[in-house]
Amino acid sequence: MNRKQRPYDIILLGATGFTGQLTAEYLLKQAQPIKLALAGRNAEKLEQVCESLLADNPQANKPDLLVADNHNMASLKQLCAQTKVVISTVGPYTQHGEDLIAACVTQGCDYVDLTGEPQFVSLMQQKYGADATKAKVKIVHCCGFDSIPHDLGVLFTIDALCRKLSAEIMAQSSVSIEGFVRGHGDISGGTWHSAINAMPQWREFVRERRLQYQQHFNKRDICLVEKPTIRKLKDGWAAPLPTIDPMIVIQSAKRYSHYGKSFAYAHFGVVPQLHRLVLTGAAVAGIFTLSQFDKGRSWLAKQRPSGTGPMPEVRAKHWFNVEFVATVQTPQHQTIKQRALVSGGDPGYDETAKMLAESALCLLVEKDALPANFGIVSPAEAMGTTLIKRLQAAGISFELK
Repeated sequence: MNRKQRPYDIILLGATGFTGQLTAEYLLKQAQPIKLALAGRNAEKLEQVCESLLADNPQANKPDLLVADNHNMASLKQLCAQTKVVISTVGPYTQHGEDLIAACVTQGCDYVDLTGEPQFVSLMQQKYGADATKAKVKIVHCCGFDSIPHDLGVLFTIDALCRKLSAEIMAQSSVSIEGFVRGHGDISGGTWHSAINAMPQWREFVRERRLQYQQHFNKRDICLVEKPTIRKLKDGWAAPLPTIDPMIVIQSAKRYSHYGKSFAYAHFGVVPQLHRLVLTGAAVAGIFTLSQFDKGRSWLAKQRPSGTGPMPEVRAKHWFNVEFVATVQTPQHQTIKQRALVSGGDPGYDETAKMLAESALCLLVEKDALPANFGIVSPAEAMGTTLIKRLQAAGISFELK
C-alpha cells in the first residue's frame, strides 16, 4: 500500500503498559488530530485502557484498537503495512523487539522505541541496518530519556560551536565533550527488566565496543572515553555512567563531520555526597552479580514489576538535567569552551513519553525537513535540530550556559 494511502499515521504497540498509556495520552492531546491506533495482544485490556484514556480526555477522537503479537510475524507485517510510523513500548526489546523491526523494514514504515539495551541496538544494526537504509526507512532506537537528552544535547552544543567558529573550522578541530547527568526520579519497570537482562552479556559487549571505537571512520578519530575518572565537582561527585547514551552519541558523531576531525565523549552521573556514590556503586555491583544467574535475574525482576509506575503527584516532584562541557582545539591552536544544559521534569515516565511521542510526530509531520539519513539511525541522525525545536516547544529546555 502506498505510504500516503495508509489508514493510520501512528500505531502505538504496547499501549496497555504504563509508559505506553502515557504516550497514548500525549498523542490524544495533540491540537492537530492524527489517525492513531493502539495495539496490543489483549483486546479486552486494550478496550479498558482506551476507555480510561477517553474518560480523562473527553474531547479526543477514539483511536482504533488492533490486536497484534510481537512474536507473530504475519500480524506484525499486517500492522506495519497500515501505518506511516510505529511506536513500540514493548520491552525488554532483546526478548520482544526484533520481529517488529524486521516487519517495519519490509513494510516500509518508520519506527521509534525507548530501548536502552545496547546489545539489542547493536544486533539490529548488524542484521537490519543495510536493508533499512535500502528501504529508506528510519528505525530510531533510544527515543526516551535514553538517549534523547544526551544525543540531542551534544548536537545542540556542537551547533552552538559552529555558530561561533563555522562548521568548516569545527570539521578540522579536535572536540571533546563531557556530559554530566543529574536528577531525581525513578526508572520504569520496563527499563529495570531491560537492564537486568542486558547485564549478563555486558562484559562481552564492552569488549566488542572498545574494538569498534578504536577504528578510524572516514579518516576521523571518533572515540568514547572508556575509563573516565571519578572527580569532585562543586555540587557533588561525578562517576562514569555505564548506559547506552555514549554509544548513541558516538554513532551521531560518526555521521556528522562538524563534530570534529577528532571527537571524544565521556559520560558521568553526579551525586551530591561521596557516601551516596559509594552506596550506589555497591548496589550496582550487587545487582550486576545477581543478574549473572537465572535465579538472580528472576528475583530481581520480581522487585519491580513491568507495566507499573508512580502516581502523577509523585512524578511531579521528579526532574533531570544534563550538563555538557565542550572543549575545542582549533587548527589555529585556539581553545574554545562551550557549556549547554538540557533539563526537564520526570525523566523515567512523563518526559520519556513526551520524547517518544514527539519523535514519532517529528517523523510524521516534519518528514520533508529532516536529514536524509536512513537505516537504523540515532535520534540526531534521524531528526536533528527539527526534533530539538519540537521538544523545546513541548517544554523540554535546551539552553546555552
